[in-house]
Amino acid sequence: MGFKERYEKAKNELLCDKMICRENRDVFRQFFQFEEHKLKRQNGLPALDEPCYKTLIYYVQRFRNVNSWFKNKPWKDLTKEDIKKVYDDLEEGRIRNKKGERFADRSSYYNKVFKSKPFKLAGKDELAREVIEFSSNPRKEVSFVSEETFLKMVSVLSKPSHLLLFWLAWDVGENINTLLQLTKKDFTRQVNEDTREVEYLVNLPREKLKRSRQSRSEPTLYPETAKYADIVLPGLNENDCVFRFGYRQALKLMHSVARKTGASCVPTNTRVSWKDLRSGMACHLLRSGWTTDEVNFRLGHKPSSKEIDAYVSYLAIDRRKPKKKLFDSNLQRIEGELQQAKQRERLLVDRLRRQGEDNQSLRFDLDQTRKDLGELKKRIEQVMQQV
Repeated sequence: MGFKERYEKAKNELLCDKMICRENRDVFRQFFQFEEHKLKRQNGLPALDEPCYKTLIYYVQRFRNVNSWFKNKPWKDLTKEDIKKVYDDLEEGRIRNKKGERFADRSSYYNKVFKSKPFKLAGKDELAREVIEFSSNPRKEVSFVSEETFLKMVSVLSKPSHLLLFWLAWDVGENINTLLQLTKKDFTRQVNEDTREVEYLVNLPREKLKRSRQSRSEPTLYPETAKYADIVLPGLNENDCVFRFGYRQALKLMHSVARKTGASCVPTNTRVSWKDLRSGMACHLLRSGWTTDEVNFRLGHKPSSKEIDAYVSYLAIDRRKPKKKLFDSNLQRIEGELQQAKQRERLLVDRLRRQGEDNQSLRFDLDQTRKDLGELKKRIEQVMQQV
């Protein structure tokens, strides 16, 4: 079921729910009419698309929550004391979500319901602004999957389509809803000019992305992604969806894999979700020497995005650069010595072959060079481990 069907079903259930007072249902109805028209005009669309419906469906649950917080009291009758009580209860953790936790997205309720159009339709937006005079801007919480955890997760999968979905989430880093919408024609098989390995260019068109993301095409980074794409794609038509299942099945798959492997996020130790693979990919690339701008572009963000800055700070990427440069310098010096040793070895072998005689002195030099070569390789391995 797509976002359109989910929204229409949820909206109809909300507007027909007799447990909610008629006055509030009238406010909800007016808001949906307004918001649907606004989204079409804002985005230059002749009709609502999937991202629009995704935005709208969030309001359904927000309205149910806010209605319950005010105990089904008509919003037009709310007092300053009513709004202050709910505001204080949210901030102090007396109102909790289904998991028994404090609401993390409180600011979205303040900015999109209390101080915005929904309360304006009830004539209470100015009153809400008086009450919610001070609001915090919560910092971006760091939560991601390590490479080790990701590899453990894919080790329990067997179906090529499941493996491809996990590797795409780690490799390309788009959210699960976008990946599930990809069709065969969004994948172009090619050979990388530098590595001579097979890769796929994955097209991420605007209509399949979140509004805040940039449309782009990204080459796959890992051979595993190309391997499973080679298995899954050949049997499909150009317009066929690559994945024959939807969001709910993907969610169940993620929960099953996390349960089997005991996978959790760093540093929160929370259960892994699809978006944590995206964050894990970003952290892995940052640790591998990618710049923040390069990672932001791959994620579809603008340069210096707040999303990625939080991870840069947590991983201490910038503060590790001087040390990394020192190791890089040592590595380059040792690699230079290694190349010189290899060249000496080739010259000695050529001399022996040309002379065609058992020259003890040259053989001693050759053995010594090979010994030096082995020592240099060990030193390179030690430096690489430190990097």
